[in-house]
Amino acid sequence: MREEHWTSSEQETRALARAFAGQLQRGDVVALVGELGTGKTLFVKGVCEAFRAQQHVSSPSFIILNRYEGKDQSDRELLIHHLDLYRVKSLDEIYDLGYEEFFYGDGITLIEWAEQLGDLLPSKRYEVHLSYGEFDSHRRIVIESFRTPLVPVPSEKRAGTP
Repeated sequence: MREEHWTSSEQETRALARAFAGQLQRGDVVALVGELGTGKTLFVKGVCEAFRAQQHVSSPSFIILNRYEGKDQSDRELLIHHLDLYRVKSLDEIYDLGYEEFFYGDGITLIEWAEQLGDLLPSKRYEVHLSYGEFDSHRRIVIESFRTPLVPVPSEKRAGTP
């Protein structure tokens, strides 16, 4: 699935994020990619609004991770993990966070500057690409779904194994 959207205000971007959140399920990972100031944190705010998170949503640039408590469609508690990798200098910092808990857990994980993860990014994910439009308030937002996890190759069929 690939969708392209155009928004012309912060309110429209948040509304798009709230609508997108309706597709999300427990365990989903959302990789947010875009230049500084294109609205990644704003998109996260919209997703958190959809899940009724009560905490103030802000970019965790200096602490890397924020957690918000929301409610899923069944009104059950849902943890939303919000990572901002802008200041991450090495993958060791990601390992130290215990990233597997977020990527393969029961909550929803939203990752700003997800391109910093390289091969650690789960193959089953959504990607949200945000870019500037023609005017200051305009944004182009492309949402792609990568829903099929990679199938592990049995060790006896890997290249270079006897």
